[in-house]
Amino acid sequence: MTQINHRCAVLGKPIAHSLSPVLHMAAYRALGLDDWRYDRHEVGEHDLDGFLQGLDPTWHGLSLTMPLKKTIQPYGTPKDVWAKSLKVANTAVFDWTHAADHDGKPAIDLYNTDVPGIIYAFQHACDAAGGPSLEERSLRRATVIGNGNTAASAACAISVMLAASAGEDEPGKGDLTVVARHPRKNPDIPRIVAEEDGATLHEVGLEQAVESLRGADIAVSTIPGHAADAIAETIETDDSFFPHGILLDVVYDPRPSALIRAWRDKGGVAIGGEEMLLYQAILQVRLMTGSWGAAALHGGDWMKTLEAPMRAALEEAL
Repeated sequence: MTQINHRCAVLGKPIAHSLSPVLHMAAYRALGLDDWRYDRHEVGEHDLDGFLQGLDPTWHGLSLTMPLKKTIQPYGTPKDVWAKSLKVANTAVFDWTHAADHDGKPAIDLYNTDVPGIIYAFQHACDAAGGPSLEERSLRRATVIGNGNTAASAACAISVMLAASAGEDEPGKGDLTVVARHPRKNPDIPRIVAEEDGATLHEVGLEQAVESLRGADIAVSTIPGHAADAIAETIETDDSFFPHGILLDVVYDPRPSALIRAWRDKGGVAIGGEEMLLYQAILQVRLMTGSWGAAALHGGDWMKTLEAPMRAALEEAL
């Protein structure tokens, strides 16, 4: 049996459903990192401190899901623009270099790979559809359904994409509509959109969801499970609804969701949450394995090396 010298894991509560171990272990196999192990641990907000206190230098990183993406903040330092802006991190990377000077504890670097994961998911959807690339599309109107933490990441990603699409020579901004049962409940979303300076924000109730989606060039639904089924039913029965944009529904159970089925049945391009999950995980692997992963690649491309085996493992698990 191979000795495990390097450890990573995903933490959250509940956590049994997490597919992160499937993705990360597939990456380790592709990189030939046989002495690396990635597990899942059920850890709630009040358990996090004790879990962190029990780690040793074999630990390299953690993936963080609900309810820990904000709870981790006091323990580390945001290292990318997304973790700094959103004040939400889904990735913690340990640096043990100066642990002896800090009571044997590592420095913890915090990252948010959800935002670039969403952007990569849309890029892949455009490429797979065979039409214009994401960079070539004119993105002017966007919709986010929901206003929780995932919606904040989606709003950030969409603001980046709208700003990039407008370019330096085009006047004005795109329009981003956030649709939620309780509009303006999350004060982080207006702040994030304003910081990115890529969109004019509108916040409306769920009753305006279909109208907002009707003209969207890009859309993300962040509400869980069957919560969007009523929206899907309205789309199905509306003879005048024909989506021209791309939809990401972040749920992947059920797969496909009713919203994705309705969108596709009307001729639109729609992708599930497994795409976001895949790309944010690739970025996490890169951060957590650091020089070990880079050495295994021998100068190769991270995305090309890891995307195929991780996608295959994810499809098999789903």
